[in-house]
Amino acid sequence: MKFFAGEKDLEAALERFAAANKPHLGLVSLAAPLISNLSVCNNITLIPQYHRNMPRQEARSLIFDLLGRFDLAAIAEKRDPALTAEERFCGMLLRAAMVREAVVVLDRPFSILTHLRDGGFLWEALRKVDDLIAEVDIFDYSWQKERYGVTDDPEN
Repeated sequence: MKFFAGEKDLEAALERFAAANKPHLGLVSLAAPLISNLSVCNNITLIPQYHRNMPRQEARSLIFDLLGRFDLAAIAEKRDPALTAEERFCGMLLRAAMVREAVVVLDRPFSILTHLRDGGFLWEALRKVDDLIAEVDIFDYSWQKERYGVTDDPEN
């Protein structure tokens, strides 16, 4: 986790990190929303179809299996405006995890999941796809530390 006092520092660090990890970067961010005129399934299948040349049906089957990990197969054909915040986040996370050797960046995840009090949902979602991800980095503001269960206490 990387915490920053302000937006300027966070944005600069995120830009440097993204440049250094470009071939493997999977971004979960309001700056990289789901494509609104595509279904959740089509948003996610774009990655394996175009980056791995995976046939459409094979990619769709994979995505339905992955959505099943979240008990979200029912949202596969929904579009972004019809999703809850949690469904949207999971769709974005799965899309990010589809990048080969994915270095997933959660960019201020509480800006997507505004109503959550803590990081429990984040940790559980990441656990469900940990086999697909090489690395996870969270970029957020220092005042959000408590939501992640992080303190400034060096003993913690």
